[in-house]
Amino acid sequence: MRKTVLFVVIPLFIIVCAVSGLVLELKIFATTPAGTTVSKNIVINVHPGQTLKTTADRLHKENIIKNAAKFVLIARFKGYDKRLKAGEYLLSAAMTPMQLLAIMVKGTVKLYKLTIPEGYNLYQIADLVDAANFGTKNDFIKAATDTALARKNGLEEDTFEGYLFPDTYFFSKEVTIEKIISTMVRRFWTVFVPEWQARAKDLGLSVHQVVTLASIIEKETGASFERPIISSVFHNRLKKKMRLESDPTVIYGIKNFDGNLTRKHLTTRTPYNTYKIRGLPIGPIANPGSASLEAALYPDNTPYIFFVARKDSTHQFSTNLKQHNRAVRKYQLSRRRKNDK
Repeated sequence: MRKTVLFVVIPLFIIVCAVSGLVLELKIFATTPAGTTVSKNIVINVHPGQTLKTTADRLHKENIIKNAAKFVLIARFKGYDKRLKAGEYLLSAAMTPMQLLAIMVKGTVKLYKLTIPEGYNLYQIADLVDAANFGTKNDFIKAATDTALARKNGLEEDTFEGYLFPDTYFFSKEVTIEKIISTMVRRFWTVFVPEWQARAKDLGLSVHQVVTLASIIEKETGASFERPIISSVFHNRLKKKMRLESDPTVIYGIKNFDGNLTRKHLTTRTPYNTYKIRGLPIGPIANPGSASLEAALYPDNTPYIFFVARKDSTHQFSTNLKQHNRAVRKYQLSRRRKNDK
């Protein structure tokens, strides 16, 4: 009887010791980096449907982990084996296997920067998106001018022009163009706070009209401190029912503009040519930043109704046509004569 017990107990003891040893070994493995704190980062792609073993083998091949089999065992023990998210990850041997698993379970993928400058229109933004390999220029333009998509994002306008808020964003390579656009629109609404919406109402303007005016101010601004002054000129002209006569609005309405603004352009009627139409154009001509939006809502109190660009990126402001014509002769007339040739 005693021998029988020993035959049962001893193997069981050996098994328990082996299991305990394996658990301890896995615990040490799970919390020990394969390399040092100076280990370089390596980009690892986890594709949709990729098996845990394939992922572990790739990590082992890149020397990010020391043992692929142990990595698989830990993942299964923790219940992570079916929870790893596809994506592009920036990993290193300085991370423990548990840290690696946590990153891939959370989907903390590598992000790429996309900076949108103030005053860029949707076509220029499309170029940036294309250059950053987030999608093609044509696909971005198609989405940014999709009325149904605009409605889906809470806009009543036909395109996203004016609402693609200029800022620095970070996206994964898997991001969709629709996600990029919706992120920019959400950023716009975090800036255009309820107080500003109330201010627009007090001015008798819709949000869309404010964004349109701000986009013109953005494109006319040579020096940032002039924004509220330029805004005052446009507000004064709107009150007097004068045409805004803004060159950037004309340019926006010209297909394939070559950089040479001529008299013919100024006299050709388009929905954006504020030399020919009264009031604001039908929509924004660019995507304004917060400073231009604020200037549109809170213009300086000035008597100016004209301005003309100087050669130093600032403007000469005038209260009457005689002063303005004098400034035009001084700063602009010779240049326009060259353009009309």
